[in-house]
Amino acid sequence: MELGRPPQAGEASEPANASLEVLAAAVNPIDRAVAAGQFYGGHPPLPFVPGCECVGRETGGRVVWTFGGGLGLARNGAMAERAELGSVVAEVPAGADPALAAALGIAGLAGWMPLAWRAPVREGDRVLVLGATGAAGQVALQAARLFGAEHIIAAGRDANGLARALELGADEAVPLDGDFGEPTYVFDPLCGEPLERAIASAASGARIVQLGQSAGPTATIPSAAVRGKQLELLGYSSFAVPAYLLAEHYRRLVEHALGGAIQVDPERIGLEEVGEAWGRRGKLVVCP
Repeated sequence: MELGRPPQAGEASEPANASLEVLAAAVNPIDRAVAAGQFYGGHPPLPFVPGCECVGRETGGRVVWTFGGGLGLARNGAMAERAELGSVVAEVPAGADPALAAALGIAGLAGWMPLAWRAPVREGDRVLVLGATGAAGQVALQAARLFGAEHIIAAGRDANGLARALELGADEAVPLDGDFGEPTYVFDPLCGEPLERAIASAASGARIVQLGQSAGPTATIPSAAVRGKQLELLGYSSFAVPAYLLAEHYRRLVEHALGGAIQVDPERIGLEEVGEAWGRRGKLVVCP
């Protein structure tokens, strides 16, 4: 593929250690950033195969999810018929549909880990989920409900996504310029103005987990608000989490999905459809 253009299906040489038959590879914002030449870590040598994660079958028959180790970032990725393993490898729980299991990887863990591990939700928390119309945000609001949050506000731009957030368990759904209430916990994959508004609304002692910049790379954070409210501002990145913890929580998340406590809505596409679907909203999963 060429930087700045949607990828197109074609022939690529098979990696030397391509031990996985790819069953499903999710399309994530990081893949689009790498493809656009906008990822801070660069990109693999051109032309390259995108895809930072996949669910695949090993030679011995075991089905695993894999991520990291430069997959799709420094070397060819997983949107192919065969791929190499990343640095994180987790066995997929039996009975999980590969597309569902792939959709719960990078995006699912981004929604799950802040609430389950980085700053665990407490019973009685009033949780504000910014970006609640995306896959990570929708996992986050369901995780908040699972962990005992008292009240969950879903905030986003897309009306259909907000309606879905209500179906998934949010108590309220508001636009990003709406009333955020007085949250004790803020899940923020957006940064920019939404984070500024969340800080202004936050309750005394609120915890804010920041994990993305979909609304902008910077935000103005008033010292008076941080000091006066005794706010806790924490960062989260899956790249900074030990591999064993990611694998452990990935399996737990998929098991919750199999039990019906977590729902995601993947849209399956073939390799030949990737270019046309590249900019489409929703959780795309490539199934070769």
